[in-house]
Amino acid sequence: MTASRFHHLLAAEWIKLRSLRSTPWALLVSALTIVGLNVSAAVADYTRFPSYPASVRADFLSSALFDAFTDVASQVVMLAAGSIGAIMIVSEFSTGLIRTTFTAVPHRRAVLAAKVVVLSAVMTGYGLIVSSSSFGAVQIILAGRGADVPISNPHAMRVIAASTLFTPVCALVGLAIGSVIRHSASSIVGTVVVLMLLPVLFTSRDPVFAAIERALPHSAWYHLSAEQLAGPWTARSRQPISALGRCTPPGPSWPRHSRSSPPTAATCDGYCTGSCAFSASSCDLPR
Repeated sequence: MTASRFHHLLAAEWIKLRSLRSTPWALLVSALTIVGLNVSAAVADYTRFPSYPASVRADFLSSALFDAFTDVASQVVMLAAGSIGAIMIVSEFSTGLIRTTFTAVPHRRAVLAAKVVVLSAVMTGYGLIVSSSSFGAVQIILAGRGADVPISNPHAMRVIAASTLFTPVCALVGLAIGSVIRHSASSIVGTVVVLMLLPVLFTSRDPVFAAIERALPHSAWYHLSAEQLAGPWTARSRQPISALGRCTPPGPSWPRHSRSSPPTAATCDGYCTGSCAFSASSCDLPR
């Protein structure tokens, strides 16, 4: 296929994607939900900021970034982006439009490539807008406590980039599953299983399972962004500090735990007091 014909194929796929009634509504509602969830986390930390230990208030970088990209918001990203990717191709099979498409363009690989390019471009732009908006809104809120992070910070840029790319990856997973299953409900269920349930299943210490877990979109996003940060609370729980309760100030002997060395409830209880909500599975304390 020539470049000019592929250009027309891209235009056709763009028209089909934007003509779906569900696409603009799904993008708008999910974007508002994502930003709203992150803003809610920032407001909670803003409200309780004076009650945090001095060491936490002095080094709020990781928490400020976690508020901008919370784990619950990432769940919405996976659900929305994966569903849009699946519907992009499943809708053609359900309406029979796919026959017309393949009649006009017999090269199925070219059709699929055009869908990948258009979907990737749209969802990357969507991811960038949502990530930037969420980051900006959260930092404006935290600026009232002097705990905001400038966008020029290398950690902030890394997290924004990872969160931006996370969106098209989830959409492409949905597109791949939809092209195989070719049924709306089943494709969305399959997308949810791959994106949201498999990371929970592959949590074994076995090297093979660990490698699979790291290759999944959500885990890859976490390892590219949140895991690189160090602070009073790390990304393992990926919740605002306010949701974790009040803990005693960290000392030099405060241990850090990972999946390869899971903590015990006694370890957490030894460092947290009051209403601290760390559990044996989520306690991930910095050095």
